[in-house]
Amino acid sequence: MVKKVMWRIAAYSMLASTCLAGQAAWAAGTESGQVAKLEAKVAELQKTAQANADRADVENLFSRYMYLHNAFQDNQIVSLWAKKGTPDIRSQYSNLGVYTNWDSIMSYHRDRPSPIGKLLFHYVTTPVIEVAGDGQTAKGLWIVNGLESGLTDPEHAKNMPDWMFEKEMVDGKKVWMHNVYLKYGIDFIKQDGQWKIWHFHCFEVARAPYGMGWIPFAATAQDDSFNVDLMYMGDDGKPVFMPKADGPASVPNNTYRTDTAQRLEARPPEPYRTFSETFAY
Repeated sequence: MVKKVMWRIAAYSMLASTCLAGQAAWAAGTESGQVAKLEAKVAELQKTAQANADRADVENLFSRYMYLHNAFQDNQIVSLWAKKGTPDIRSQYSNLGVYTNWDSIMSYHRDRPSPIGKLLFHYVTTPVIEVAGDGQTAKGLWIVNGLESGLTDPEHAKNMPDWMFEKEMVDGKKVWMHNVYLKYGIDFIKQDGQWKIWHFHCFEVARAPYGMGWIPFAATAQDDSFNVDLMYMGDDGKPVFMPKADGPASVPNNTYRTDTAQRLEARPPEPYRTFSETFAY
């Protein structure tokens, strides 16, 4: 009888040990699974946080570009661009063509004058920004509005079209005051942990001399080469024209004309994993 009792006690002990071991294994497995889920969730949140930080950095980069451009500090914009030798770097400002050489791109920014009486004021709105899933590139599209204005010596004005100027003169100089409406499509690339401009495309939508309006202006100047070729007004209002392009325009600007309809030439960016899956501005 004692032997039977002892046997049962031993059996119960073994069963209890087995159950406890199973429970411990189950608990360990459950804990391991919960840890794995938490680790995956933390990794997902870190990725989301980094994407949000990248988006903010990209938006700040373009806003910094515009503040510098408005203040005629374009020499400082050079450092916002991807470094020399970056493959596929390019910019386009009009339908004259695209610039694919780093030096020709920088010639747009270098040595811009800041003439007395000139005011440039562009402001950016309506951003659509997508950061690539791999975090190495980003795309942004903005609407830009603003004004461009200044004074021109009458000697320089003699060789310029009448639509450029207002009827009034100030301090013996011709006055030009234009409202401008633009879109900017930009691709960014991350280099050494910093976001840089990689592809830059300015889409001019319309222009309106202050005393004319954009429809009469288009009817007058839409085929005027002076309107297409002008880069900026330099010292004392002397016009400076765009340098020779390195190639044909990649996507033609759909600047307002009286004889054409509008189209979506500047496509808003869409989510993408890596740049090979999307288009280039």
